[in-house]
Amino acid sequence: QVQLVESGGGLVQSGGSLRLSCAASGNIFSINRATWHRQAPGKQRELVAGFASGGTTNYADSVEGRFTISLDNAKNTIYLQMDSLIPEDTAVYYCSADLTTVQPTGIHVRADFWGRGTQVTVSS
Repeated sequence: QVQLVESGGGLVQSGGSLRLSCAASGNIFSINRATWHRQAPGKQRELVAGFASGGTTNYADSVEGRFTISLDNAKNTIYLQMDSLIPEDTAVYYCSADLTTVQPTGIHVRADFWGRGTQVTVSS
């Protein structure tokens, strides 16, 4: 069974850094695209950063220059390096990935998966 599990969240002071990890497990053939979203209390979930298989990345304006998304294919892990954190970055962070998995029959199937989220709290 394929799972995405986030880790690395926590409490940090304004100006600090955190690195979030999202480990994909299961019979994974490839990670085609990956994103990090976040949802603050009372707000809608928003896209924070995205990574495409060609190496293209994109970021929300609010995190451009402070956050970096990356992918370690050997470890099937997606990272979000967050620097110069501010209280407005406080939210639950979710990773999602467009994965190609190998079924027991040997057939390759492509689908989207989401993790359960990790809390990031930035104190002023």
